[in-house]
Amino acid sequence: LTSSNKQELRLLSKKFYVEACDDGADDVLAIDRVSTEVTLTVKKDVPPSAVTRPIYGILGTIRLVAGTYLIVITKKKKVGEIFSHAIWKATDFDILSYKKTMLHLTDIQLQDNKVFLSMLNHVLSVDGFYFSTTYDLTHTLQRLANTSPEFQEMSLLERADPRFVWNGHLLREFAAQPEIHRFATPVMHGFITMHSCSINGKCFDWLLVSRRSCFRAGVRYYVRGIDSEGHAANFVETEQIVHYKGSKASFVQTRGSIPFFWSQRPNLKYKPKPQISKSVNHMDGFQRHFDSQIISYGKQMIVNLVNQKGSEKPLEQTFAKMVNSMANGMVRYIAFDFHKECSRMRWDRLQILMDQLAEQQDEFSYFLVDSDGKIVTQQEGIFRSNCMDCLDRTNVIQSLLARRSLQAQLQVNTSFLFNKLEEAFSWADNANACAKQYAGTGALKTDYTRTGKRTQWGLIMDGWNSLIRYYKNNFSDGFRQDAIDLFLGNYSVDEVEPASPLHVKKDWKFLALPIIMVVAFSMCIICLLMAGDTWTETLAYVLFWGSASFGTFAIILYNGKDFVDAPKLVQKEKMD
Repeated sequence: LTSSNKQELRLLSKKFYVEACDDGADDVLAIDRVSTEVTLTVKKDVPPSAVTRPIYGILGTIRLVAGTYLIVITKKKKVGEIFSHAIWKATDFDILSYKKTMLHLTDIQLQDNKVFLSMLNHVLSVDGFYFSTTYDLTHTLQRLANTSPEFQEMSLLERADPRFVWNGHLLREFAAQPEIHRFATPVMHGFITMHSCSINGKCFDWLLVSRRSCFRAGVRYYVRGIDSEGHAANFVETEQIVHYKGSKASFVQTRGSIPFFWSQRPNLKYKPKPQISKSVNHMDGFQRHFDSQIISYGKQMIVNLVNQKGSEKPLEQTFAKMVNSMANGMVRYIAFDFHKECSRMRWDRLQILMDQLAEQQDEFSYFLVDSDGKIVTQQEGIFRSNCMDCLDRTNVIQSLLARRSLQAQLQVNTSFLFNKLEEAFSWADNANACAKQYAGTGALKTDYTRTGKRTQWGLIMDGWNSLIRYYKNNFSDGFRQDAIDLFLGNYSVDEVEPASPLHVKKDWKFLALPIIMVVAFSMCIICLLMAGDTWTETLAYVLFWGSASFGTFAIILYNGKDFVDAPKLVQKEKMD
């Protein structure tokens, strides 16, 4: 498809037709709304009576209770260009039913179908879906430079890295038919920004691309650790690209959950205690994870930023022990207690870690190709950073490593670079995008990644974001997790299954206890405000209602796991 990639969707009662505009080709995609068959036809076979609307790509198809739906991109925004290839952000979508009527559904089925549609709409409403019709966004520059001529000939869908194609499940029918690949748009999820910068009159482009893995994807407290395949939760590959006079430099880092089997289910407490699974062999998944990381990126330098005391301590100890027992020369490990080292606003102490990593970073180098297309250096290894969420502490360290790499690439004076590049260095925007997608709010500590200073206002904003995270993690993340599992195909809707997992009956106590607590607390306040005849009478009332509200609150907290919004669709190992 051409770079404008505009298409026409033609709707008829029995068929959808998708036609590429200004493409010169005669091919038209025909989707049978009855048999769901997808074929190629030609323009002259499209009936003129069709209702026509512009679209910018097909996201794919999905089966819900009411039958199959087609998801299309209806609005897009240009992010910029990577080496003269247009990069777009998909900003609006439409979900179109193959069926023309819902009369074949019962009331319960109608209700379920509505819930599933709202889940899809929720995932699509999360900012950060990017695509290009001429450039492969799923691979780093280094991977693209080391490919075969056969690879270059493949369609974008065939050659894309499956880890980063978020609509891979939705496009499975298209993937099976090579002749229609050009109508399928692989879409990545994450963050892309581009800036044109100038130093001493020298202009260069600075790009940042964060690719979120669709394997073991989900929300903060419901998806931790790894699965049996070795896929880590919240795994993100971030690539910083500098383009100067035809030469291109790229520096890649990854982040991902601590790669063994652990969980941290919400239970109404501010920080649920992490649990390391006792019933599985951690080494299998751990080994798989690092084997695939080494194949993809070379040497691994693990930067573990969790606390080395309290509830996070066992995770740090287990991680260190497993790296030692794996005894692989390609994998090195460093632990840095971020919160302890930087307590009381001593953020200058991050330099201790940067000094420890400096030699390793120089050894790993970065990928550089000159203006003639000749590879000058390759990146030999990667920093794999993690904290608990792989968001806030991780972002700070990744931004410092990226900044150091940028300085090496530009070879200019440090202070001069900091002054000139502050606005362009959008690591904080990247941090916010990744955090919203995983935790539901913007990132913490972005005042530091934005300005290089920790501020009181930054602390206040972090407190506010933490409160919102607490609410979302406990009372709306079950729905968010279900939505992602439906979208990615971890859960498939069974049209003939009579009882949907959406209908989980809640016990009476879930309704009764919060009501009793609110009533008792209200009565306690009323008794305080409307004093009785004697102070002893008032005190007796206050104590009675106070202990009633405190007692029910204690029972609710004790049964915290039963009161949170838990996922209903996927109850397999992912949730352990």
